[in-house]
Amino acid sequence: MKQIKICLVVSLLLLSSAIYSQRIKGSDTVLPVSQQAAENFMQKYPKTRVTVTGGGSGVGISSLIDNTTDIAMLSRPVKFSEKMKLKEAKQDIKEVIIAYDALAVIVHPENPVNQLTRKQLENIFRGKITNWNQVGGNNQKIVVYTRETSSGTYEFFKENVLRNKNYMSGTLSMPATGAIIQSVSQTKGAIGYVGLAYLNDRTKALAISYDDKHFVLPSVSNSSKKLYPIVRPLYYYYNLQNEKKVIPFIQYLLSDEGQRIIKTNGYVPIR
Repeated sequence: MKQIKICLVVSLLLLSSAIYSQRIKGSDTVLPVSQQAAENFMQKYPKTRVTVTGGGSGVGISSLIDNTTDIAMLSRPVKFSEKMKLKEAKQDIKEVIIAYDALAVIVHPENPVNQLTRKQLENIFRGKITNWNQVGGNNQKIVVYTRETSSGTYEFFKENVLRNKNYMSGTLSMPATGAIIQSVSQTKGAIGYVGLAYLNDRTKALAISYDDKHFVLPSVSNSSKKLYPIVRPLYYYYNLQNEKKVIPFIQYLLSDEGQRIIKTNGYVPIR
């Protein structure tokens, strides 16, 4: 901790005297809040340049391994295979939890179904439930949208909701969260999942229950109180050799001001 504080002091001095630039890449879930924080950070320190791009968690960690980004945004922990690649590249990385996120299950606004159990979700995404009338809805085929396999959101949903069982083969894989929002909003029989920050009135979020009794809607409040069951940490990863360079922005995001940005953007603060 002392070393980090020393690095922060040195780096802040650099911010006031020279052009400071860094690249952040990865998870589409973490993208909106990172972009907002970057904008505020650059306003506060006019000589800084922070570039934020998405592409998915897999892209983020691959870019970190290739040294084409300074910070990797992930919505899941680093995999064992990725750790091996980092080891081969002789890179020692640091993990920082910057926020928590509720994963919302969404349907078309006209869908009369308002709630589902975890088991029902599992059966839908595994192809065992194929019509909405099987869960109290209309006689309509269920169209299942997921993220692509390189997405941390895809993997978290598989682990947490499907209990590591495979998705059905007929799912429609989307390259980004925005694509899921658009597809579900245009398809009356659709179902998908997105980070809480992406919710809007073009789709409807469902109340979810893991005990078949208490159904809870996704929200910052319900997630902070640990009432909503589908919640995950969001991560930044960086190479320790670049700590002096990246720590000012990370510390800014972890500060009271940064955590307010996180909450305002629909994420769950770490404190």
